[in-house]
Amino acid sequence: MAGEKTLTFTDANFDTDVLASDIPVLVDFWAEWCGPCRMMGPTVDAIAADYAGRVKVGKLNVDENGATAMRYNIRGIPTLLLFKGGQVVEQRVGATGKSDLERMLNAHL
Repeated sequence: MAGEKTLTFTDANFDTDVLASDIPVLVDFWAEWCGPCRMMGPTVDAIAADYAGRVKVGKLNVDENGATAMRYNIRGIPTLLLFKGGQVVEQRVGATGKSDLERMLNAHL
């Protein structure tokens, strides 16, 4: 489902790939059965390609990685969290447009 620049985050790799990253990381919390999540897929993939090298962009399946979803109190999906320096600096809940995501990312670059 993910584009070639879109990473896959899991409970096992989250601390290393997201929290310890030296560049901002956008995490899309999603599930296969979620219609709005599937609608966001192409937007997230486009952002991953556009921001390659400046921002890590990836998806975390909440059904397969419940510990991380609980850790960040994910109650609705899709939820997009932007991490910088291991901390959540911005969040969006629900389907959102590419221009909104670009504004969110550009504010932290």
